[in-house]
Amino acid sequence: GASCTLHAAVSVRERSRLGDRVTIHNNSVIGSDGFGYTPDADGIYHKVEQLGNVEIGDDVEIGSNVSVDRARFGSTLIGNGVKIDNLVQVAHNVRIGDHTVLVSQSGVAGSAHIGAHVQIGGRAAIVGHVNVGDWAIVAGKSVVTKDTPGKLFVSGFPAMDHRKATKMHAHTMRLPDLKKRVAALENEIKAMKKETEA
Repeated sequence: GASCTLHAAVSVRERSRLGDRVTIHNNSVIGSDGFGYTPDADGIYHKVEQLGNVEIGDDVEIGSNVSVDRARFGSTLIGNGVKIDNLVQVAHNVRIGDHTVLVSQSGVAGSAHIGAHVQIGGRAAIVGHVNVGDWAIVAGKSVVTKDTPGKLFVSGFPAMDHRKATKMHAHTMRLPDLKKRVAALENEIKAMKKETEA
Protein backbone atom coordinates (compact mmCIF):
# COMPACT_ATOMS: atom_id res chain seq x y z
CA GLY A 1 0.00 0.00 0.00
CA ALA A 2 0.85 3.70 -0.10
CA SER A 3 3.01 5.50 2.47
CA CYS A 4 4.23 2.39 4.32
CA THR A 5 7.30 2.53 6.56
CA LEU A 6 9.35 -0.60 7.17
CA HIS A 7 12.23 -0.04 9.57
CA ALA A 8 15.58 -1.83 9.59
CA ALA A 9 15.63 -5.64 9.48
CA VAL A 10 11.88 -6.04 8.89
CA SER A 11 11.05 -9.15 6.87
CA VAL A 12 7.89 -9.28 4.78
CA ARG A 13 7.56 -12.75 3.38
CA GLU A 14 6.06 -13.95 0.12
CA ARG A 15 2.39 -13.29 -0.68
CA SER A 16 1.94 -10.90 2.27
CA ARG A 17 -0.22 -7.85 1.60
CA LEU A 18 0.03 -4.53 3.45
CA GLY A 19 -2.54 -1.75 3.27
CA ASP A 20 -1.88 1.98 3.26
CA ARG A 21 0.12 3.80 5.94
CA VAL A 22 1.39 0.65 7.64
CA THR A 23 4.39 1.09 9.94
CA ILE A 24 6.48 -1.90 11.03
CA HIS A 25 9.34 -1.48 13.47
CA ASN A 26 12.72 -3.17 13.60
CA ASN A 27 13.20 -6.92 13.37
CA SER A 28 9.54 -7.86 12.95
CA VAL A 29 8.59 -10.70 10.62
CA ILE A 30 5.39 -10.73 8.60
CA GLY A 31 4.36 -13.98 6.93
CA SER A 32 6.69 -16.46 8.58
CA ASP A 33 5.58 -20.10 8.60
CA GLY A 34 2.80 -20.96 10.99
CA PHE A 35 3.74 -23.48 13.68
CA GLY A 36 2.32 -26.54 11.95
CA TYR A 37 3.64 -30.05 12.57
CA THR A 38 2.07 -33.49 12.73
CA PRO A 39 3.52 -36.56 14.44
CA ASP A 40 3.83 -39.93 12.75
CA ALA A 41 3.30 -43.31 14.43
CA ASP A 42 6.80 -43.11 15.95
CA GLY A 43 6.16 -39.67 17.47
CA ILE A 44 8.43 -37.89 15.01
CA TYR A 45 7.10 -34.49 13.97
CA HIS A 46 6.85 -33.54 10.31
CA LYS A 47 6.24 -30.06 8.95
CA VAL A 48 2.82 -29.22 7.53
CA GLU A 49 3.14 -26.77 4.64
CA GLN A 50 1.80 -23.29 5.37
CA LEU A 51 0.26 -22.21 2.09
CA GLY A 52 -1.66 -19.07 3.05
CA ASN A 53 -0.59 -15.48 3.59
CA VAL A 54 -0.91 -12.43 5.86
CA GLU A 55 -3.15 -9.50 5.02
CA ILE A 56 -2.76 -6.25 6.96
CA GLY A 57 -5.25 -3.40 6.74
CA ASP A 58 -4.72 0.36 6.60
CA ASP A 59 -3.19 2.52 9.37
CA VAL A 60 -1.69 -0.43 11.24
CA GLU A 61 1.40 -0.02 13.42
CA ILE A 62 3.45 -3.05 14.47
CA GLY A 63 6.22 -2.78 17.06
CA SER A 64 9.65 -4.38 17.04
CA ASN A 65 10.30 -8.12 17.26
CA VAL A 66 6.73 -9.07 16.39
CA SER A 67 5.91 -12.27 14.51
CA VAL A 68 2.77 -12.55 12.41
CA ASP A 69 2.55 -16.04 10.92
CA ARG A 70 0.98 -16.78 7.58
CA ALA A 71 -2.08 -19.00 7.44
CA ARG A 72 -2.13 -22.72 6.82
CA PHE A 73 -4.79 -22.01 4.20
CA GLY A 74 -6.41 -18.64 3.50
CA SER A 75 -5.15 -15.59 5.37
CA THR A 76 -4.02 -14.37 8.74
CA LEU A 77 -5.91 -11.07 8.95
CA ILE A 78 -4.98 -7.85 10.78
CA GLY A 79 -7.75 -5.26 10.53
CA ASN A 80 -7.59 -1.52 9.93
CA GLY A 81 -6.11 0.65 12.65
CA VAL A 82 -4.73 -2.24 14.71
CA LYS A 83 -1.82 -1.36 17.02
CA ILE A 84 0.60 -4.11 18.07
CA ASP A 85 3.27 -3.48 20.70
CA ASN A 86 6.77 -5.03 20.77
CA LEU A 87 7.33 -8.76 21.28
CA VAL A 88 3.88 -10.01 20.27
CA GLN A 89 3.10 -13.34 18.59
CA VAL A 90 0.16 -13.65 16.17
CA ALA A 91 -0.19 -17.24 15.00
CA HIS A 92 -1.49 -18.73 11.77
CA ASN A 93 -5.08 -18.09 10.67
CA VAL A 94 -5.71 -15.55 13.43
CA ARG A 95 -8.18 -12.78 12.64
CA ILE A 96 -7.92 -9.45 14.45
CA GLY A 97 -10.69 -6.89 14.02
CA ASP A 98 -10.35 -3.17 13.35
CA HIS A 99 -8.78 -0.85 15.94
CA THR A 100 -7.75 -3.59 18.35
CA VAL A 101 -4.67 -3.12 20.57
CA LEU A 102 -2.25 -5.87 21.63
CA VAL A 103 0.26 -4.95 24.33
CA SER A 104 3.82 -6.27 24.70
CA GLN A 105 4.46 -10.01 25.15
CA SER A 106 0.87 -10.99 24.46
CA GLY A 107 0.21 -13.94 22.20
CA VAL A 108 -2.66 -15.18 20.09
CA ALA A 109 -2.71 -18.87 19.19
CA GLY A 110 -3.78 -20.32 15.86
CA SER A 111 -7.24 -19.69 14.40
CA ALA A 112 -8.37 -17.43 17.26
CA HIS A 113 -10.72 -14.63 16.24
CA ILE A 114 -10.36 -11.27 18.00
CA GLY A 115 -13.10 -8.72 17.47
CA ALA A 116 -12.88 -4.98 16.83
CA HIS A 117 -11.81 -2.42 19.46
CA VAL A 118 -10.49 -5.15 21.78
CA GLN A 119 -7.75 -4.35 24.31
CA ILE A 120 -5.34 -7.18 25.12
CA GLY A 121 -3.00 -6.46 28.03
CA GLY A 122 0.68 -7.28 28.39
CA ARG A 123 1.63 -10.97 28.64
CA ALA A 124 -1.98 -12.05 28.06
CA ALA A 125 -2.60 -15.20 26.05
CA ILE A 126 -5.48 -16.20 23.80
CA VAL A 127 -5.69 -19.95 23.15
CA GLY A 128 -6.42 -21.29 19.69
CA HIS A 129 -9.86 -21.44 18.07
CA VAL A 130 -11.61 -19.11 20.53
CA ASN A 131 -13.55 -15.92 19.82
CA VAL A 132 -13.13 -12.65 21.71
CA GLY A 133 -16.03 -10.28 21.06
CA ASP A 134 -15.93 -6.62 20.06
CA TRP A 135 -14.89 -4.08 22.73
CA ALA A 136 -13.74 -6.77 25.17
CA ILE A 137 -10.83 -6.05 27.53
CA VAL A 138 -8.36 -8.77 28.47
CA ALA A 139 -6.25 -7.83 31.49
CA GLY A 140 -2.50 -8.36 31.52
CA LYS A 141 -1.25 -11.91 32.28
CA SER A 142 -4.73 -13.33 31.67
CA VAL A 143 -5.30 -16.52 29.70
CA VAL A 144 -8.47 -16.66 27.58
CA THR A 145 -9.40 -20.34 27.32
CA LYS A 146 -12.92 -20.09 25.93
CA ASP A 147 -15.12 -17.74 23.92
CA THR A 148 -15.44 -14.31 25.52
CA PRO A 149 -18.46 -12.07 24.88
CA GLY A 150 -18.03 -8.54 23.63
CA LYS A 151 -17.81 -5.60 26.05
CA LEU A 152 -16.68 -7.88 28.88
CA PHE A 153 -13.62 -7.13 31.04
CA VAL A 154 -11.86 -10.40 31.87
CA SER A 155 -8.82 -11.27 33.96
CA GLY A 156 -7.09 -14.23 35.56
CA PHE A 157 -6.30 -17.80 34.55
CA PRO A 158 -8.60 -18.99 33.22
CA ALA A 159 -9.91 -15.56 32.24
CA MET A 160 -13.30 -14.70 33.73
CA ASP A 161 -15.37 -11.63 34.52
CA HIS A 162 -12.95 -9.26 36.25
CA ARG A 163 -15.27 -8.70 39.23
CA LYS A 164 -15.47 -12.44 39.88
CA ALA A 165 -11.70 -12.81 39.42
CA THR A 166 -10.94 -10.09 41.98
CA LYS A 167 -13.30 -11.70 44.52
CA MET A 168 -11.64 -15.07 44.01
CA HIS A 169 -8.22 -13.49 44.42
CA ALA A 170 -9.32 -11.83 47.66
CA HIS A 171 -10.56 -15.19 49.00
CA THR A 172 -7.28 -16.84 48.00
CA MET A 173 -5.30 -14.21 49.90
CA ARG A 174 -7.30 -15.11 53.04
CA LEU A 175 -6.43 -18.83 52.86
CA PRO A 176 -3.39 -18.69 55.23
CA ASP A 177 -5.55 -17.09 57.97
CA LEU A 178 -8.36 -19.57 57.33
CA LYS A 179 -5.88 -22.44 57.63
CA LYS A 180 -4.77 -21.15 61.05
CA ARG A 181 -8.38 -20.77 62.19
CA VAL A 182 -9.26 -24.29 61.09
CA ALA A 183 -6.18 -25.68 62.86
CA ALA A 184 -7.17 -23.82 66.06
CA LEU A 185 -10.73 -25.18 65.84
CA GLU A 186 -9.40 -28.71 65.31
CA ASN A 187 -7.24 -28.35 68.43
CA GLU A 188 -10.26 -27.14 70.43
CA ILE A 189 -12.30 -30.13 69.24
CA LYS A 190 -9.48 -32.53 70.20
CA ALA A 191 -9.28 -30.93 73.66
CA MET A 192 -13.07 -31.23 74.11
CA LYS A 193 -12.93 -34.91 73.12
CA LYS A 194 -10.19 -35.57 75.72
CA GLU A 195 -12.25 -33.87 78.41
CA THR A 196 -15.33 -35.91 77.46
CA GLU A 197 -13.35 -39.16 77.46
CA ALA A 198 -11.85 -38.33 80.85
